[in-house]
Amino acid sequence: MYDVAIVGAGPAGLSAALNLKLYEKDVVWFGDMGMSAKVEKSEQIANYPGAGLISGGDLNRHFADHIREMDLTLTEKKVTNILGTGESYQLLAENDLYEARTLLLAIGAVTSKGFPGETKMLGRGVSYCATCDGFLYRGKTIAVYCGDPRYELEVLYLAEQAAKVYLYTPYKQSTLTEDPVSGNIERLPRPIGRVEGDMRVSSIVLTDGTEVPVDGLFCLRDAVAPAVLLPGLTLDGSHIAVDRGMATNLPGCFAAGDCTGRPYQIAKAVGEGNVAAHSIVEFLGEQDEQIRV
Repeated sequence: MYDVAIVGAGPAGLSAALNLKLYEKDVVWFGDMGMSAKVEKSEQIANYPGAGLISGGDLNRHFADHIREMDLTLTEKKVTNILGTGESYQLLAENDLYEARTLLLAIGAVTSKGFPGETKMLGRGVSYCATCDGFLYRGKTIAVYCGDPRYELEVLYLAEQAAKVYLYTPYKQSTLTEDPVSGNIERLPRPIGRVEGDMRVSSIVLTDGTEVPVDGLFCLRDAVAPAVLLPGLTLDGSHIAVDRGMATNLPGCFAAGDCTGRPYQIAKAVGEGNVAAHSIVEFLGEQDEQIRV
């Protein structure tokens, strides 16, 4: 069992990972070595102390260099579900299960609220993980929302399993429908509007009202909404509610960065990651003291 599980490789997650490394905690850190896509797309950053005028791409490269210098390890798997047991947290990342005494959510601002009916049908035909659940739809008809080109390999995997794939992507440039192994992929003409079903998913309805019968829907996005990712988590609007120590309402669970609210600034995220790391160290120390007593 790990001391800490960190979900998110943006500035908040990195700041926490660095501090926890210095405290010699056993950490499993989930994220993309490409670091923060939001930072990468920033043309120029002028308010990060000590960096001067710097592009987001250059700052991300400095972050990546720091990871290597500190011998930190990123687990490049997407966490799709977290379960709190009361004494620890179990994280499902693709097909693997991890367990940690404490949890830090540094998942950034989740802009998508999902489709109407999506949360209701989660586990009943709605899935966020292609490799976890794709085999369940062999020979069946599914819909796939692919939010980023980097998930297209997962779409191809699903196409190998399913008899038919109805695909929608919010971006235009894609080679999926031209790929020789993806002849069973049909691009939807309109965005997905909602998910229908009673005990299980029965169809999706497009924004123009067209109903498409399907056996399941795979939502491949950058992040899962906090309340879906970890049931029982208290929110403040669309953000995770935290105290000044970055603690959430769940014991041993902390949050930092854009997911806790505005301002969406790198300096703020780094500071919160630092505070969260120290709060986690204190929490673990109190737990260890109770065990000794």
